[in-house]
Amino acid sequence: MADNQRGFSSSIGAILAAAGGAVGLGNVWRFPYMLGNNGGGAFLTIYIVFVILIGIPLMMTEFVIGRRSQSNVVGAYRKLGGRHKGWVSLGILGIVAALLIYAFYSVVAGWTLNYIVLSSSGQTSGLLPHEVATVFKDFSQGSLWPLVYQFIFLALTALVVTMGVQKGIEKVSKVLMPLLFILLLVMCVRSLSLDGAAKGLEFLFKPDFSKMTGKGVLEALGQSFFSLSLGMGAMVTYGSYIRKEDKLLKTSTWIAVCDSMVAILAGIVIFPAVFAFGMDPASGPELVYIVLPNVFNSMPMGNIFAIVFFVLLGIAALTSTISLLEILVAFAVEELHWKRGVASAVSSAVVFAIGAFCALSFGPLKEATIFGKTLFDLFDMLTASYIMPIGALLMTIFLGWFYPKAEVRDEITNGGTLKARLFGAYYFLIRYIAPVALIIIIIYGIIG
Repeated sequence: MADNQRGFSSSIGAILAAAGGAVGLGNVWRFPYMLGNNGGGAFLTIYIVFVILIGIPLMMTEFVIGRRSQSNVVGAYRKLGGRHKGWVSLGILGIVAALLIYAFYSVVAGWTLNYIVLSSSGQTSGLLPHEVATVFKDFSQGSLWPLVYQFIFLALTALVVTMGVQKGIEKVSKVLMPLLFILLLVMCVRSLSLDGAAKGLEFLFKPDFSKMTGKGVLEALGQSFFSLSLGMGAMVTYGSYIRKEDKLLKTSTWIAVCDSMVAILAGIVIFPAVFAFGMDPASGPELVYIVLPNVFNSMPMGNIFAIVFFVLLGIAALTSTISLLEILVAFAVEELHWKRGVASAVSSAVVFAIGAFCALSFGPLKEATIFGKTLFDLFDMLTASYIMPIGALLMTIFLGWFYPKAEVRDEITNGGTLKARLFGAYYFLIRYIAPVALIIIIIYGIIG
């Protein structure tokens, strides 16, 4: 790398950076509303089972590919694919996924900055429920402010990535991830102190499988995959920064634990408060940006806790956008031989140019649709339903059926220095179970 510090400096640095790449709006925004739509505790139980059986093995697979190749997502498949050059297209697919995801993800990330400003200035305090909804609608549909906040978020992300792997990504992750957990715990204490909070905890932790549908099971499967940011090259890239002496199973497990804990803590923050004030836990995507501001308005010192909540939401978004930009920057630095600063600036500019259309698709461009979808919805559908799961499926085929088994074992056992007690189970999951699960996700995306 341009900063001559290609790898993470420590195990904890690798875990926090990669966990930061996994933790994002999907944990604090998407997971709670999906859980709310699917009956609560049963969804959580099934989600955790899928994280263990599918998520951790897939993450290990990306780490194996990244660390074995010591390269960006395109270079990784070029090096490990040998004379079979077609595998490079799998790396290119990861670049495309990162570009499209970052384009629309940065829009939602920008919304968090707006809500930090609104909460800090008290502009949502004392508003009636329908007035809170109007604030969000006016901002997202009737102004150019989403572009401003999107640009600011892109600039913050570029600043961190430009600083390098150790001095930027790792150093910032060591600050932001603990801070995220501290803010979540503060919010949990406040939420649990509300009258009626017990109903929210019961909804979250008491499984009622009679409320679980086949659709809910498939959504839990999909969430376990998407929550860990798999299938787009982020973990291949971060895997190439993991030290050779670090244990990949241990690292993958800790990242999955951190990621799941953030989602669960977000649920503890949200559902007791939602039930305490008689709100609907199945409010869908508007749960965070419309329902929760109403909840904060209903509680003492709610404005302060609104600020804290949206700051932690912004932190979660930033750790994810860092990993998305790093995919693009690592490719530009290693394959195109650009300087890191130039790669960060150019990549961010391209993302902003594309993302601006996503931001405006809620307002001036909402009538401009492709296949009946706005550009924002189209990018979301293409990446979540097709590019990411297809990329992950091909990745399992590559490592499970094409790349030599002995080489996989050698990487996981750190050159034979570690015992491989679970290697057989891992290899079976990657060759058979994970591909089937990914095919199901792809089919559900098509017909769902």
